[in-house]
Amino acid sequence: MTVYIDGILFLNFTFDFLLLLTTKIVLKRNTKLFNIILGAFIGSLSTLILFFNINSVQLFIIKIYLSIIMCLFTFYYKDIKYTLINIGTFYIVSIMLGGFLYLLNIEFSYKHEGFIFYNTGLSINVIILLIISPIILYIYVKQSKLLQKKIKNYHKVNLKIGKKQFDLNGYLDTGNTLTHKGKPVIITNIKNTFNNKKILVPYIVIEGSGILECIEAKVEIKDLGNYDVLLGFSENLNISGVDILLNGKMEDK
Repeated sequence: MTVYIDGILFLNFTFDFLLLLTTKIVLKRNTKLFNIILGAFIGSLSTLILFFNINSVQLFIIKIYLSIIMCLFTFYYKDIKYTLINIGTFYIVSIMLGGFLYLLNIEFSYKHEGFIFYNTGLSINVIILLIISPIILYIYVKQSKLLQKKIKNYHKVNLKIGKKQFDLNGYLDTGNTLTHKGKPVIITNIKNTFNNKKILVPYIVIEGSGILECIEAKVEIKDLGNYDVLLGFSENLNISGVDILLNGKMEDK
């Protein structure tokens, strides 16, 4: 079988470039295109190692070493934490892309009858891989940004109602900016078994308007601070794992 070394180098360079570029976008690193190209070029040199007589353990160590050098040349060294995050994210992106391409290859190259798999002799064309890979990485970046945005809005909340305290999982709802007499209105799904003075708060939403029955409470929100609030009660919080819906104005404190 004829092996074209320039073709293998180009293929490795392209994949390493895509992986480093994705790492830059995910971590929002301020690095130049030249550094990404340089890092990808260093990574593509790992192909030459295959022509030396080394065992799999040595090959693995050399690849780890080269990946570290790739990240250092691409993102520079600022401190150990910064560098480890760069390398770790690069590995995560590599595993994600490699696993997805491996799955595609298995789906096209193998058939199975029950638990018995056999090779059909087919494989995915390299050109198809080069076309699919940027699409996979693009979807990964979009989903990562969406997940980061959602995670940012989750907060640990200590709710105080009189002498009672509750440790709850909160979600900052930027669409909820309802206030009453200067106090933000928040909503919880815990049962209203309190005898505190009821405060009626009018509200207007897309579906219509109404009156929300609230009581006075205090909340301590990790990363956001302490607030005197009006606490409403609802059994229809539709965010998984969330006990209390916070007010969007709390983000501006």
